This record gives sequence, structure tokens and C-alpha cells, in this order.
Amino acid sequence: MKIGLALGGGGAKGLAHIPMLEVLDELNITPHHVTGTSIGAIMGALYCAGLSGNKIRGIIKKMILPKKTSLKNTSLKKVINKDALKWIDFIDLDFKGKGILKGDNFIEFLHDNMGISTFEELKIPLSVVATNYWTGEQVVLNSGELLPAIKASMGLPGVFSPITINNQLLIDGGGVNPVPHDLLTNCNKVIAIDVMGEKEYNPKHKIPNLVDAVLGMFDIMQISIIKEKLNHTPPDIYVKPDISGVEILDFYKAEKVFKKAEKTKETLKKEILSMTKQATLTPPQ
Repeated sequence: MKIGLALGGGGAKGLAHIPMLEVLDELNITPHHVTGTSIGAIMGALYCAGLSGNKIRGIIKKMILPKKTSLKNTSLKKVINKDALKWIDFIDLDFKGKGILKGDNFIEFLHDNMGISTFEELKIPLSVVATNYWTGEQVVLNSGELLPAIKASMGLPGVFSPITINNQLLIDGGGVNPVPHDLLTNCNKVIAIDVMGEKEYNPKHKIPNLVDAVLGMFDIMQISIIKEKLNHTPPDIYVKPDISGVEILDFYKAEKVFKKAEKTKETLKKEILSMTKQATLTPPQ
């Protein structure tokens, strides 16, 4: 049985992918193919490079440990939660009009932990989704240089700088395919992990600032795309961790995300066991 795994986008909420990857490790299951968008591309790359879910958890904890920041006197803290600045050194600033953050330091951090630079070096095939800014079309990257592809997939407009690959200006893949399970056509069983979570509704909340409004609108758009894809090409297993109160840059809330994802972790384990048992009992056609 060839199992495909789709890891969706969702910023810091995407840390919930880690407990889901730990389920595969616990069940001794290796996906035949992994697809990822944005944070899903990041987690997918680490996993496909051969790192276990538990190892990735350790790397993320190391990344978000409180540390001194050089942004005390910048205006960035006016639009980003001050606690989020604890890990900001990994995503260096870009004040040249392309985005708030460049992400080069973070990409270098990933490279240091993966130890590889190309798709061909991965132990599990990976496809990364980005969006062609000018045409609005989906771009699937699965060969050649790995790190630029990841950077393109996480290129949220206005936040991270876009990147040019093969003469295409690429931005966040969430604009076209937030949970790319429909790309796993070479697998006979597909697992989709949606980490968009839920927004906490409070009518007393003040009007969002510019960054919150842009990111919130992007979330709404992605949720709509996911619903349509689920209606047309439903995966065999679809799970959505119940995550709320976590915004796109709230990586310092990692422990909260992990805790929120525990219930879904158990659900995923039960569904995979049921799926594999059914596949074993079903005679070949």
C-alpha cells in the first residue's frame, strides 16, 4: 500500500504537523510521497530528509528558545506580538519593499539541520507547492534546489519576500493549494493534515491592524479553497487539529500547539490503523 501524506499551510499552527509525523514513526509507516505547502513544505522537507517527528520537535524547540533580539528600537514590534520576536533572528528583516521578512537565516537553519540541498537527496519524494504571482497558477516544485523551493512556498505576500525560480515570481502556495492532497495521484491511500485551525471569535475585539487584517483575509481564502478541494477530491484520511488563539508568527506558542494537537494525534493513529487493517483484509482487484 502506497500512502501519500499532504501537509498543509498555517504558519505557527503548522507546528501541529509534528505530533502527526510522530504517529507515522510510532506505527513504523513511511509515506510513499509527501506534498507540502508553506509550513507544510518546511515540515515535509525535514521529515523527507530523514528526521523523525521527535527529532523535528527538538529542532523547533531549539529554534524558539527565548533569545535577545535586535529589534527593540524598530517599528516592527508595533505590528507583531513582542513574544514572537524571540525567534525573529531566524527570519531576518527586509525593508526594501518586498516584504517584512526575508527568511534567509531560517532557510540556512533548515539546511544546517537537514544537511542536504536538493530534492534528489531526500529519502522520501517531496513536492512543494508555490503560487505564480503573475499568473495565479499553481507551481509544483519537486526537483533541483530544495531550499529556494521551500522559501517560495512560504512566501506570504507582504510578510516574506517572494523568490524567482525558473523566471517565475513565486509566493506562498496557500494561495492556490493550502493542503495539496490532490497531488498524490501516485498513491492509493492519502492522508491530509489541515492545520489552519479556528479563529477565536470575540465581538469585543478591536478592529485588526494592517498585518492582522491581511493575514486574516489570507486565512479565510485558504479555508475556502480547502473546503472546495475536500468536496471534489476527498482524501482517505483528513484531520484538522483543533487549534485556536495562535497566529501565523506565534511560534513561541509551540507548546500550546503541541498540547492542542494531542487529541488529533490519537484520532489520526486510530484512523491509520483502521485504514491499514481494511487494506489488509481487502482482496486485490
